[in-house]
Amino acid sequence: MTLVMGIDGGGTTCRAALATRDGEILGRGEAGPANIWTDPEEAADNIRLSGERAFSAAGRLVDWDSVSAVLGLAGANLPQARERLGTLPPFARFDLQTDSMIALNGALGDRDGIVLVTGTGSVFGRQIAGEARFLGGWGFRLGDQASGAHMGRRLLEQALLAHDGLAPTEPLLTRVLAEAGGPEALVASVANAPAARFADYMPQLLAAATEGEPACRDILREAEHALLQVISRFDAEKPDLPICCLGGLGQVFADRLSPILPGRIRNAAGTALDGAVALACNLAVEAHSTLERNRI
Repeated sequence: MTLVMGIDGGGTTCRAALATRDGEILGRGEAGPANIWTDPEEAADNIRLSGERAFSAAGRLVDWDSVSAVLGLAGANLPQARERLGTLPPFARFDLQTDSMIALNGALGDRDGIVLVTGTGSVFGRQIAGEARFLGGWGFRLGDQASGAHMGRRLLEQALLAHDGLAPTEPLLTRVLAEAGGPEALVASVANAPAARFADYMPQLLAAATEGEPACRDILREAEHALLQVISRFDAEKPDLPICCLGGLGQVFADRLSPILPGRIRNAAGTALDGAVALACNLAVEAHSTLERNRI
C-alpha cells in the first residue's frame, strides 16, 4: 500500500501523521522542535522520531520507502533552507514546504481567506483564487512581532528596565529576575537561547496580563497591533476576507480580535498537520500518475 505522511515541524514541536493515499489517518506521532534554520540536525532527528512514532501508533513497522511525505517546517521560507536539511528518513519522495503553507492549506482548503499563525514564531498568509501570499516569518530576533518568542523577549526587556529604575516594578517582572538568579544571570541564560526559551514565558505573561499587570497588557497590545497591521495590508488586496487564527496563541488572538473585527474571525477547516497530509496525498497521486504515463 502506498502511504503518505504529513509533517508539521515548528519551533517547539514536530507532529507527524501517517495516512493512506486517500487521506485516512492511520497513526500520529510527536517529538521536539523542527526548525531547520536554527538547528537542522535537531529538526531532522525530530522528523524521524515523530514519523517513527506515527508508524508505531498505526501498528506498523517503519517503512520509509513506502511513504510520500510533505514536510512543512519552520525556517523553510529562507532561501538556503533546503541546503540546511539534516539527514532525513529515506522517504520514497518528499516535498519541502513552509509551515505557513501547510497551515494555510489546512485552515482554508481551496477557500479565500487569511491565516494568522502565532506560536513560538509567527507568520501570516492569505489566499485568493488559489494564489497564496505570505508575510512575516523572519524569526524573533528581527521579526515575529506577534510570537511567543518575541513577547517573551519583550517581557525580559521590561524586567531589566524595571530593575534599572527605568520602568515601573511589577510582580512578574520582579519574579522572572528572581527566578533567574538576578539580572546578570538572566542575561547570561538567554544569550544564545533559541526562540522556544523565550516563548516559555508566555503562560506567565498571559496570566499576569489577565491580573492587570500593565507591562504584560502592553506587550499583548503591541502584538495585537502587529496583527492588525498585517490584516490591513491584506485587506488592501481584497477586503473583508475571513480570518483564521492558528497556532499555540491562536485562540488568544481570536478572542482579542473578534470584538475589533466582528464576523471575520472563523474556525479553521483543519490543522496545519491536516494541510501537510492533504499535500502529501496530492504528491502521491501525482507520482502515481507519472508512473502510469511512463508505462504507456
